Amino acid sequence: MDDGPRGWARPLYERALDAAGAGPGTTLLELGCGSGGFALAAVERGALVTGIDSDRSAVSAAAAAVPGAEFRFGDAHNPPPGPFDVVAAVQLLSHVTNPVLVLRRAASVGTTVVVTVWGRDEECDVRAFGEALAHWLPPRRAAGGPPPLTDPDRLRKLVALAGLQVAALHEVVCPFDYADVDELVAPVLGSAIGRRSAAAAGPDAVRRALLDRLARHRRADGGYRLENLFRVYTVMP
Repeated sequence: MDDGPRGWARPLYERALDAAGAGPGTTLLELGCGSGGFALAAVERGALVTGIDSDRSAVSAAAAAVPGAEFRFGDAHNPPPGPFDVVAAVQLLSHVTNPVLVLRRAASVGTTVVVTVWGRDEECDVRAFGEALAHWLPPRRAAGGPPPLTDPDRLRKLVALAGLQVAALHEVVCPFDYADVDELVAPVLGSAIGRRSAAAAGPDAVRRALLDRLARHRRADGGYRLENLFRVYTVMP
């Protein structure tokens, strides 16, 4: 699962579960379960959840957070046999070695596959973090090669390569809310791009650059809101 302020993903989870038709008794496999946020939302609807992740610490955290589900160490490329009513890959495909294989294997053990991805850069306000620090970061790669998975046409092509089709596509906006300046800046300073920028220019310069770029996102109460688009794909044979 992608990082963000606490609670940011709830609208995404609800839209994905709606797309899957998840409810009481639905058997659901989550690939790349992370610390269990999506699994918890599914269990709250009455779904019977199994989660796998290749990070053992994440599996342990999920098991502690969601005692009503089953969690296992496992690879998304090789899911348990099921069968499951739903297989969910929430913010996963950009982190796997072979997304086509993951999609194909998911469909082999589940009736419905639900996939979520970020929107394009221009559809997500979090791009402002990278833009604010661009002066101290390596230049982005020149154009070339396949587009990212955030491009709907690219994802549809990968789905087709897996022998599947997109049955439905939904969009949802997830606000990233930060209560104050410190809550906004601290995670960036702790990130890879923040540490690199601070090493080059110092943390005060990084802080000023962030606040200058993000001033347009400041609310009247002194907090900040960044709105980000996500896409939810329902995939079937």
